[in-house]
Amino acid sequence: MTKKLNKSELKGFLDEKAAFYEQPKFIETDPVQIPHLFTQKEDIEISGFLTATISWGNRKSILNNAHKLMNLLGNSPYDFVMNHSQENLDNLEDFVHRTFNSTDLTCFIVALRHLYNKFGDMEGFYKQFKSESNLQNAIHHFKKEFFNLPHQVRTEKHISDPLKNSAAKRINMFLRWMVRDARAGVDLGIWRSLSPAQLSCPLDVHSGNVARKLGLLKRKQNDAKALSELDKKLRQLDSNDPVKYDYALFGLGVFEKF
Repeated sequence: MTKKLNKSELKGFLDEKAAFYEQPKFIETDPVQIPHLFTQKEDIEISGFLTATISWGNRKSILNNAHKLMNLLGNSPYDFVMNHSQENLDNLEDFVHRTFNSTDLTCFIVALRHLYNKFGDMEGFYKQFKSESNLQNAIHHFKKEFFNLPHQVRTEKHISDPLKNSAAKRINMFLRWMVRDARAGVDLGIWRSLSPAQLSCPLDVHSGNVARKLGLLKRKQNDAKALSELDKKLRQLDSNDPVKYDYALFGLGVFEKF
C-alpha cells in the first residue's frame, strides 16, 4: 500500500482487516486457544494469565509450553492454585519457558492464591478501576498487589509496569481476552464489569511496525508512550472498541508481512 489513506479510508481498511482476522480460525495458532480449553471462569482467568505471561518468543514453543503447564496443573488451574501442597509445587520444578522458570511459576501460583483469597477472583481486583479511562494504572497496582508476598526479585520482571514506561504487551493481551466480547469466537468476554473502551492494544514489534506504516504511530520505541499515542489514534477510529484493531495490525504484520 503506497497511497496515504484519509481517516475514513483508514477506518474502512482496518475495520475490514479486523473482521477478517477476528475469526475462530485465528485461535488455531494463537495462545488464546489455552483459555478456550476451559469453561469455569476462574480456570479461564488463570490459564489465560499464565499463558499470556509466557507469550513471547516462538509461537510454537509458547503453545507447547502452555499446554505442558496446564498438564502440570492437572488441567484444573484454579483447583491447583487454591489447594496446592508443597509437593505439588515441587512437581513444577522442571518447567521453563525462556527466562520464566519453576521459581517464577511457583511464585505466581502462590501470588494467585493470595489474589483470589483477597478479591474473590482476578476480575475482582480490576473492578476497582472500572471508572478509569484505561487500565494502565490498574496494571501498575496489580503488579504491586501480586508481589505483595515474599518473593524473589527476579520474578518481578515477568509482569510489566506501564508507569515504568513499559507497553505491557502481554498483560494488555490478557485483558483483551478477558474483557472483549466473545461473539466472534476469539476473545472470551468473561469480565463484564470492565469495558472494551478501557483496553489498550497489545503493542509489539508487528503491530508497532504496521501502525507506523499506516501513520497511526510516530514514536520509534514500543513503550508506554508509544502505546498512549496509538491508543488515542485507535480510539478516534472506534471509541467503544479500539482494541479490535489489534487483529488488523497483528494480522497485517504477521500473516501479510505488510
